Amino acid sequence: MEEPQLLQQQEEEQSQSVSLQDCLKLLKGERDEQRLAGLLLVTKFCKSDDLVSLRAIYDAVGPHFLDRLSRTGLGKGVVSSGSGENRDAYLQLSVTVLSAFCRVSEIASSKEMVSKVPMIFEVMSMKSGMPVLEECYEFLYLVSTASEDGLTALYESGGIKLLAHQMSALPDGSHLMELAMKLVQLMLKKLSQGIVENDHLSELSVIVTKIARQFALLQNALKFEALHLLSAIFSSEYSTLLHDALRVIQNENWSNHMRDGVATILQNRVAPAEKFEALILAESMVSIKGEGWLIGQINLPNVQDPIPADRVEVAVLLNELAYSKYEASKSSSSTAETIISKQQKVTIVFSLVEKIIKLISNIGETEGHHLDENTFIKAINGLNETIGVVLEYLQDAKEHGQKVGNDLLASVRLVGSYLAEAPVACEDKITKLLGYMLSVEGEHESSPFYSVCFLLPMLCQKTMKIEGCKLLASSGGYKAVVDCLMKLIEQNRNGVENNGCIFLACDTIMNLLKMEQITFSEDESTFISLLKALALWTEKTNDPSVVMMASSICTLIFDMTSENALLNHPSLSSSCLDSLSRLIARSLASWGQDMSDAAKADMDLLEIVTAGYSRWADRFPQIQKAVER
Repeated sequence: MEEPQLLQQQEEEQSQSVSLQDCLKLLKGERDEQRLAGLLLVTKFCKSDDLVSLRAIYDAVGPHFLDRLSRTGLGKGVVSSGSGENRDAYLQLSVTVLSAFCRVSEIASSKEMVSKVPMIFEVMSMKSGMPVLEECYEFLYLVSTASEDGLTALYESGGIKLLAHQMSALPDGSHLMELAMKLVQLMLKKLSQGIVENDHLSELSVIVTKIARQFALLQNALKFEALHLLSAIFSSEYSTLLHDALRVIQNENWSNHMRDGVATILQNRVAPAEKFEALILAESMVSIKGEGWLIGQINLPNVQDPIPADRVEVAVLLNELAYSKYEASKSSSSTAETIISKQQKVTIVFSLVEKIIKLISNIGETEGHHLDENTFIKAINGLNETIGVVLEYLQDAKEHGQKVGNDLLASVRLVGSYLAEAPVACEDKITKLLGYMLSVEGEHESSPFYSVCFLLPMLCQKTMKIEGCKLLASSGGYKAVVDCLMKLIEQNRNGVENNGCIFLACDTIMNLLKMEQITFSEDESTFISLLKALALWTEKTNDPSVVMMASSICTLIFDMTSENALLNHPSLSSSCLDSLSRLIARSLASWGQDMSDAAKADMDLLEIVTAGYSRWADRFPQIQKAVER
């Protein structure tokens, strides 16, 4: 059996050798007819992987004749063997052999081939170029991967615009589509935020919608190529600009395709890196389309559940990060770049989980957002487990004496977001970790601030009950809340408004001070500093809500001290006491029959001031004098 096969192989090699010699002889002929015949032979017998023969053929025909042939095909010149009637045939022959020659990397990177990129673009824009469209894409891919000059020529000739125009007509999953996606991937290196904003925003948004279709419909290797490409685009510096452009696209099919593709990746066994890329896409899509995108209809067989808050992915990422920070670093095998990369991954996943929390909290309130009971319960259970994992990560950091880090701050933010909606969740762990969480700082903070801001919605709710007040007082966390409020007041006085956080901090402190079972007799300096901040905050404001809130807190602090004690304190001046006196007088002046609507809205605060004044007025003669004036 082997001998006939060997003979057949030898015959084929002899035939090819003869054909090659005949071809080279024709290509070296003096007449164009001979060279054309030689090129036709090339297309018939020369194999695409026979690089030696392709090099020999290219050297024989030379770039000059190839250039004349291309120009004739485009109607810009004439090969001596014919006229315009064979132009389409010449064009197709030219592109076919150019694509074949570029399989030799030295030829593909040559100036002659790079200079032909604009010509190939012209062919692709013509109907007559359609039969050789695949060869055109092959040529562009081979030239742009062979040299930086080739890639530059592809980009500068209008590659982004061309692909945006053509990709919608390419068959799903075809070799043409694969080549088009590879060309997009190559050209991403040439894009910057400024270039995208000025030149390519609309084209890039169109390209994204076309790739999204491949991501959803295909179930082969090209699906993952689409995933990698979309992830690279949405992780780029110009992603925010792209979000804005994609929001205004009227056709919703692309966002449905994105959801189908993401759901398939997350609900199947794929590599962790690819799951993370899918989470990047999910986070970006929620930023573009809103939280409702997460629970839209999934149009895939055997995949019905909405996109999950994947506890496993969060656990894997946090475990890897903890290992890099606390264990691998001991052997110097974990670099700072590795830790930063893992922290960035955690931030992206946390952002997605926060959006899921927002979605769940708004279910039933937002039109079109509905979950059946079973799915809702699964989502809540998933979030509880996820927050539990994050709290374990914070506990690990606490045990390692770590308080500073953007990953820790992001963890506190996520916990705060969830507890704002479910303040009684994970009570045992929160009891143990509250003081630590309030001490966490971001890498560029000099003292805790953002961590406290993130936890204020939860603290405000918890301190409405005695147990919450005792926890905040016993952990010393109330000092962090007071410090946070003073910083917020300072920012407010400098023109940075954050009234939401300011009033949450005020309410939390008021809740504490109103609880008679809680005493702060040994911490006078904390509240003296707060009195000074409140005096400065209200000195030049006409906002009745600010006046009433500040005076209410001052009233409750005055319950713990006296005017003499304040004046004897080295950090509180008599001018500050004057400001506080005017503050109390202003708030009490709003009491009466002609109360404004704003004053009526703050009636509960006014009652706190009125009742408090009656308790301590005799201990504060300067305030009493200001009120009676």
